Amino acid sequence: MDVLRPKDRAEQVAVFRSQVIGTLVCRMLARGELRAELCRLSTVSFRPPGAERTRTFSVPTLERWYYAWREGGLEALRPDKRSDAGHAQELTCEQRTLLLDIRREYPGASADLILTTLVDDGRLEKDAVSPATVRRLFVDNDLPRITARQAAKGKGHGKAKRARLRWQMAEPNMLWHGDVCHAAPLVLAGGGCRPVRVHALLDDASRYVVAIGAWHTEREVDLIDLLVPALRRHGRPDSLYFDNGSTYSGELLATACPRLGMTLLHARPYDPEARGRMERFWRTLREGALDFMGGCTSLHDVNVRLWAFVDRHYHQAPHAGLMGRSPASAFARRQRADVRLTEEQLATGLTMRSRRNVARDSTLSVRGRLYETDAGFLAGKTVTVASCHLDRTRAPWIEHEGKCFVLRPVDAVANARRHREPLPAKEPTRHVEFDPPGVMLDGLLGRKPRHGADEEGEK
Repeated sequence: MDVLRPKDRAEQVAVFRSQVIGTLVCRMLARGELRAELCRLSTVSFRPPGAERTRTFSVPTLERWYYAWREGGLEALRPDKRSDAGHAQELTCEQRTLLLDIRREYPGASADLILTTLVDDGRLEKDAVSPATVRRLFVDNDLPRITARQAAKGKGHGKAKRARLRWQMAEPNMLWHGDVCHAAPLVLAGGGCRPVRVHALLDDASRYVVAIGAWHTEREVDLIDLLVPALRRHGRPDSLYFDNGSTYSGELLATACPRLGMTLLHARPYDPEARGRMERFWRTLREGALDFMGGCTSLHDVNVRLWAFVDRHYHQAPHAGLMGRSPASAFARRQRADVRLTEEQLATGLTMRSRRNVARDSTLSVRGRLYETDAGFLAGKTVTVASCHLDRTRAPWIEHEGKCFVLRPVDAVANARRHREPLPAKEPTRHVEFDPPGVMLDGLLGRKPRHGADEEGEK
C-alpha cells in the first residue's frame, strides 16, 4: 500500500509543529501551568523538516502554535506563504524588468552569462543576486532557457503552448503507428558492415505489433512490403499515423491509403512527444532484443529473433498502459469486424500510373529499367505507364485510349535479328488541291484567289 505522507511542504511543517506542542494540547492544565510548560519546552531541541541541525523555539512561538492549534487545528499551523515569493527581492523593479526583457529577446543566454554581462556593463552590482535566484525568476515568469537548436525548430517563447493529454483509440484496428528504428550495424561474415533499419507497425489501442521486419534501407517501398502482409493478416485499419520523414511522405503511400480506405496522418513537425507510444516500444525492443544481437550476420538472423521476441515475450507480457493486460489479449478482444481487403482491391490500390514519352525506337524507362513495346505507332507519343507494387515480378504496361499494351525488357541483341514490320500508311481520304508556288504567283501577278472568286460567284 502507498505510504501516507504530507501533501506539501507547508503541511509537513504543520505536522512537525503539532508534534512539538502535542503533549500540551492533550493535557488539562491548571492556571499558571501553561506558562511553566512552555518555558520547559523552549529548552528542548527539535530538528525541523529538512534541517541538518537541531534548534529550540521561543516561548512566544510555542504559545502562538498552541493557540493556533486550539482554534484551527492542523490547517492553522501551516506557515503563511510570502506574498513577494519568487520576485527576487534583492533586485529593484527596473532590474527585474531588465532581466526578463533580456531573456525574452535572447532566450538562449544562460543566467550566468546574463549576470556577468550586466555586471561588466555597470548595470548591476557584483554579487547583487545569485544565478540561482535569476533562474527562479525566469521559471516563475515561464521563461525557460531555449537553445539555438530549439529556437530553429520553432520552440521559442513567442510560440503558443498546448496542453498535452493522454489519448488512446477505443478499439483495435482504428489506428496503426509506424516508425523506423536504427539498430546496430550488421557485421557480415567477410568483415564488412551493413546498416540495419527495423520497421514496425503498432496498433494504438492494444499496443499489438501487427508487423515488424528488418531491412538495410528505410524506403517507402520497404514500408509497403511491411504493410501489405499486415493488411492481409489483420484487416484494414481506419488510419495510419507516421512522422514527417521521407519514408512516409511519398506519392505512393499518399495515393494508396485513400484507395484502400485508410486515412494517412502525420505528426506535427518538431514534436517528438506526439510519437511517444512508438518511442516507448522502441525502448522495450532495444532492452529486450536489439542490444543482444551482436552475433547476427544476416537480416534473416535479425528477423527471426525479432519475431521470437515479439511473439513469445512482448505480446504475452502485461502492459502498464493496458491496466495489466497483455497486447495479445487486448488485440484479441476487439469488438469491431475486421475490414478485409481482397487481392484485387490491394492490386488496384497499389497500381501507380505516370505519364511518359515513348522514344522513336518504341522504348521507355520505368524504375530505372528500359522497356519496349510492339505497338510501334506509339513511338513519339506521350502515354500512361502503369505498374503494380503488389507484384514486383509483373512487368509494367501502357494504358492508351482505353487499351493496354504489354511492355517487355529491351533485348538489343535479339532486336538485331527481328524483322521490322512496316507501319501502316495513312492514305488521304480525298484529293485536296494544294499548290503553294501557284498561290504565290497569283499574288505576285495581282490575280484574285481562285477559290475566293469561286466562293463569291457562288454567293
